[in-house]
Amino acid sequence: MFDNTPELEESGLPPLVSALKAIVEQNAASFHFPGHNRGHAAPSSFTQLIGIKPYAHDMGCIPALDTLFNPQGRILEAQKEAAKLFGSSQTWFLVGGTTCGIQAAIMATCSPGDYLILPRNCHLSAISSMVLCGAVAKYIVPDYKNDWDLPGGITPLQVLNAIKELELEGKKLGAVFITSPTYHGICSNLREISKLCHSRKIPLIVDEAHGAHLGFNSELPRSALQQGADLAVQSTHKVLSSLSQSSILHVSGDIVDKDKISRCLQTLQPTSPSFLLLASLDAARAQLSESPDVIFNQAVELANEAKSFLKRIPGISVLEHSSFPNFLAMDPLRLTVGFWELGLSGYEADRILLRDFGIVCELIGNKSITYVLTHGTCREHVERIVLGIKHLAATCSSIQQPKDIVLTGHAPFNDIIMKLIPRDAFFASKRKVAKKESINKQIKNLKQKSKVKFSYK
Repeated sequence: MFDNTPELEESGLPPLVSALKAIVEQNAASFHFPGHNRGHAAPSSFTQLIGIKPYAHDMGCIPALDTLFNPQGRILEAQKEAAKLFGSSQTWFLVGGTTCGIQAAIMATCSPGDYLILPRNCHLSAISSMVLCGAVAKYIVPDYKNDWDLPGGITPLQVLNAIKELELEGKKLGAVFITSPTYHGICSNLREISKLCHSRKIPLIVDEAHGAHLGFNSELPRSALQQGADLAVQSTHKVLSSLSQSSILHVSGDIVDKDKISRCLQTLQPTSPSFLLLASLDAARAQLSESPDVIFNQAVELANEAKSFLKRIPGISVLEHSSFPNFLAMDPLRLTVGFWELGLSGYEADRILLRDFGIVCELIGNKSITYVLTHGTCREHVERIVLGIKHLAATCSSIQQPKDIVLTGHAPFNDIIMKLIPRDAFFASKRKVAKKESINKQIKNLKQKSKVKFSYK
């Protein structure tokens, strides 16, 4: 006897994983999406690579699996378990990545014409959010480390100054948006920033895409929610174990309207979500909850060992908290290595390490390479990084300063003048020109209704 909402056995599995398992074991005659029909029509070229099981568990929106936009069953249960683990008042599962979570957070807090304080080097999703909701950017240029050619975070003083400038101008501030940790693991002092915001009833949104693991180990910095953020968006797939493209959005406190967040997510999320992604979020949450205090112990130990060895190699630099002393902490699981004293750019060093040692990094910069360690990182691979970099340094004939280094003393692009808000710039008429032609040029809209002007000092 088949039922749209079968009784699921208490298998000890996470709610969504248990639901998928029970439905597949029904051996039902399926007449629903997707078209591969539980794997019966799966393309062989792909099943030869990944097998049939991912297709068998790739379900459409059937009642037994709940609905993402109005969850009342297994999705709701899974999201409540995630909220309990991460310490939020409500959590939403995302299948559009952290991008759609950031867009929902900004759309829920900023109306057309409201100002949004945010770092100039924010993720593209924050810019697209302002295009969607019509918010106006109040940019803060992050601290900048010239020798590394890397941006830092945002300080509480910078946020306070930006708030005061808008107050003096009589502007309405919708929210403050901070990226913490940064791609390189630099953590801003969110506790002080949240105090500044909350004293004025301003919501604090944190792009915590790189920090879903924070707060779960004594060696790790505190999470955004633990420091008072109102909204935090985490890429659970980056450092935890969910599938790529899956993320979570948390809300805390009562400054932000939770129903409005749900409405924004209904606008941004797909109406046919992948239950493989949703179940992977639930599974990653369950994995973390089994041993939250120790799951990252080995990763932290390996990262510390690697940094200790690398710092002793002549010509090699390792990014440490002392490089950005104005900030609260650094994520120990980010390993950023500089090669400029060897006369190599990050790109040159990466090509050699990939070719000769099979080392695949996360991020390449002009002067450095960033590697990410997780609870899935093994000792043999960390040893390969150390040996590869040691060999690279030894093969360089001499330690020298790289060529054509110009120390400007300020961050790149901190003198750009904004002529249009993001929404107007997005919809304005445009034409492509070479970079050299764009300097000090004005591009006129053919309709004469709007002008796009790029001004570089």
